[in-house]
Amino acid sequence: MVHGGGPAIGGLLEKYEQKSQFVQGLRVTNKKTAQLALTALAGKVNKSLVQDIIRLGGNAIGVSGIDGKLIEAKPISEDLGYVGEITAIHPEIIERINQTDAVPVIASAAIGLDGEIYNVNADTAASRIAGSLCAEQFILLSDVRGLYGNFPDEGSFIDEINLTNLEKLVKEKKITDGMIPKIEAIKYAMQEGLGQAVLLDGRVPHALLLELFTDRGQGTLINH
Repeated sequence: MVHGGGPAIGGLLEKYEQKSQFVQGLRVTNKKTAQLALTALAGKVNKSLVQDIIRLGGNAIGVSGIDGKLIEAKPISEDLGYVGEITAIHPEIIERINQTDAVPVIASAAIGLDGEIYNVNADTAASRIAGSLCAEQFILLSDVRGLYGNFPDEGSFIDEINLTNLEKLVKEKKITDGMIPKIEAIKYAMQEGLGQAVLLDGRVPHALLLELFTDRGQGTLINH
């Protein structure tokens, strides 16, 4: 499980009077913001998810992309500050956790070769990790039902689409803002050999079970 924590980060930044600015769905990050984002992600959100899994009878181990240099990154641009472009994944720590009965819960922070902490998009991190592990399935949870041809018109909901038509929607600017990193993540994961990916509404109770174990599923299926 790879997670971000936008609302938690936003709340902590507001508490410390740090303004949030977004460019193409990515949060502009200075050094203080990067430290606060790590506090929110690896502290509050990560450990809360681990606690929830244990409470429900499972087992989990929480780590961040910094641990074991799991996620390495370099700065994307000076304008974005400490926002990282992922350069390498070192999945050894995940493989060790997978030898136990625990679920790896991974906060999407990264470490640079310069030793600095970088904020990386969680969807992008998930796609890179999925690719490095040769994952069988790649499911992205969002706060919308899936893809729309004309958001938020429910009549324009897309239950299945291929990569060619998906890229066409992006070029026509029918998919914008925070959905763009998700689409890029899906494209990367599929280019790494996955046959299909799913964009799913994480707010729906039992959404994963419905997607995995029913014929129709719940979200938008993206294939080649």
